[in-house]
Amino acid sequence: MDVIKAIILGITQGLTEFIPISSTAHLTLVGRLLGVVDSRHPEQWTAFMAVMQLGTLVAVLTYFASDIITIGQEFLKGNIAYLQQREGLSPAARLGWYVAIGSLPIGILGLLFKDFIEGAFTKNLYVISGSLIGLALLLFLAECLGKRNRTVNDLGVYDALVIGIAQALALIPGSSRSGTTITAGLFLGMTRVTAARFSFLLSIPAIGASGLYEFYNVVYDNYRYGGLLLDRSMLVAVVASTFVSAVVGYISIAFLMTFLQQRSTAIFIIYRILLGLLLMVLLVSGKLEP
Repeated sequence: MDVIKAIILGITQGLTEFIPISSTAHLTLVGRLLGVVDSRHPEQWTAFMAVMQLGTLVAVLTYFASDIITIGQEFLKGNIAYLQQREGLSPAARLGWYVAIGSLPIGILGLLFKDFIEGAFTKNLYVISGSLIGLALLLFLAECLGKRNRTVNDLGVYDALVIGIAQALALIPGSSRSGTTITAGLFLGMTRVTAARFSFLLSIPAIGASGLYEFYNVVYDNYRYGGLLLDRSMLVAVVASTFVSAVVGYISIAFLMTFLQQRSTAIFIIYRILLGLLLMVLLVSGKLEP
């Protein structure tokens, strides 16, 4: 993979990781168009995408730096005080627990179904097409039925678990991690901005864990076994794409947080349905291989 293709993939990752249109779907489509997805070794493509996500991890850590620092400080201070029975937990300390609780489902399912996730089935365009359309319909229902009157301070353990389970559904390609979590948040009555904010905070453990795990595998594999997963050109590509995804990802977060203050997710719903239908037509007509 050359650097130009890596930059294109980095832009794609940064644009689609936080906007609810599925980064996996777009990366797989763009990767296939660029001729860099090897159907014989789907685990290589999975590793590449997971490591590239570290760029978008940097983006969300940077954008929410003040929130993360506050949550971390309040979490430590609040839990120590709580154990000493001096005071209850502050909203920021509770939010830290909710992020931790909400991260459990995807962590457990990710480990249990690791081989399946890295396999060819999850790169199948029929699966991606169906997921694009299916999640779009759920997001539409959430927009119609959600009360949108709850803020971060109204969150509870139940909300964290439901959104965490929704995040785990994003292991199905085409679903979109931000899409499933924002949809769940809207169903639970959250405002769009609140649903997006919790979604992004919840993404930190998920993206960090998967990216660092795959990064460790890549380094271990390349230095001990002679580059079975990623050769030298792929390593250069990973660095380039990860850097670009960080920059573009930050811009995407800023855009979506501002966008959702005034507008619904209708444009994303329409886009997902149109893209899903286009893929399905191309697949059924034989113009695109699954």
